[in-house]
Amino acid sequence: MKENLLHFIWKLKLFPTSKIKTTSGELLEIKSSGLLNYNSGPDFLNAQIRIQDQLWAGNVEIHLKSSDWYIHRHEKDESYDSVILHVVWEHDVTIFRKSNKTIPTLELKNYISKELLENYQKLFSTPKKWINCEQEINRIDSFILEHWYERLYFERLEQKSVQVQDIFIKTNNNWEATLFSLLAKSFGLNVNGEAFLNLALSVDFTTVRKVSNNLNQFEALLFGQAGLLFDNIESNYFLNLKEEFKYLQTKFKLEPISKNQIQFFRLRPNNFPTIRISQLSQLYHTHQNLFSKVIENEKLEEFYELFSVSASTFWETHYTFSKESKKSIKKITKPFIDLVLINTVIPIKFWYLKSLGKNDFSPLLQLIQQMKPEKNSIISNFNMLKVKSDNAFKTQALLQLKNEYCSKQRCLECSIGKELLKN
Repeated sequence: MKENLLHFIWKLKLFPTSKIKTTSGELLEIKSSGLLNYNSGPDFLNAQIRIQDQLWAGNVEIHLKSSDWYIHRHEKDESYDSVILHVVWEHDVTIFRKSNKTIPTLELKNYISKELLENYQKLFSTPKKWINCEQEINRIDSFILEHWYERLYFERLEQKSVQVQDIFIKTNNNWEATLFSLLAKSFGLNVNGEAFLNLALSVDFTTVRKVSNNLNQFEALLFGQAGLLFDNIESNYFLNLKEEFKYLQTKFKLEPISKNQIQFFRLRPNNFPTIRISQLSQLYHTHQNLFSKVIENEKLEEFYELFSVSASTFWETHYTFSKESKKSIKKITKPFIDLVLINTVIPIKFWYLKSLGKNDFSPLLQLIQQMKPEKNSIISNFNMLKVKSDNAFKTQALLQLKNEYCSKQRCLECSIGKELLKN
């Protein structure tokens, strides 16, 4: 028996609540089980119970054994003076208040069904499973799953918006600068994301506005700040950028990030930082006031058109400054735009709406539901369990489910786990 299971049972009243009695034989009626307390103090707050004919309002504490009250030294903590009921699995000792009156106790072990305990054992005890419910998840009612997916997705959005808030503060509450910084991070992908973010934050956004009108200057600014213009390379394009950056560095008192932050290793050529920096430069050169366009757009095709830019001409025959390659247009692809929308655009739109006090996020749901499902090992494993994903909304929800619930054994906080235990 685990204490978190007792929390779960008490919260959802997964025991016969009629004709239950305290350990002293008094009739007990649960009017409200209270709210789970995630901070210090009693486990459930603002509960309401009736003992015999007396209605009580206060808090509930839950333990495996009654004696845990003394083991945890609750008798010395004033925050437990308001406990109106002690809920335990096994009652082994009477608990007294400071007034020497006993605290009513409910012993649960005689009220819990054998089936619920078996379901709990089945869920948590089978070894070597990818997720605990892998044998049962595909029989959960679709209505329950859809509601849970929506909650998971918005929980994930809330987590992503934490960085949006952080960058918003760092950029002095400038939405355009926030978008630029987080777009840079997205363009850097997992390998160079943090380095690209540092690159964006190393330049005041007023400088970005001034320079972005001139594509050559803007590329020089970003390549220079990335520390990629300090080599000796005999290329007119490279030398031109290098000279231009020297001028910008003096004019705007720029301090480049360390070259060692930018990585080429383990990247496909189309994701080389050189290509992504040029594409980012082209995007901001093409679109002034990009933030307002991002906020206005709601349809997927509108975003595909907005982000449909290519790296500059030099990069049609290069992936690095020094080596020539077969000619190809380095255009931003739709799958890459999807990643940018998932990781940057939608979280920014979400936090922007929240900052305005707006709570209608249906356009964001409609947007991500238009996008193709992501492909990764987690989604592949869910597919093998016959949990299919037909869009990016579902894959984002499943990533949240696996990373934040399944991997952390939080089955009692998961709608799927709850349903399996109840049934």
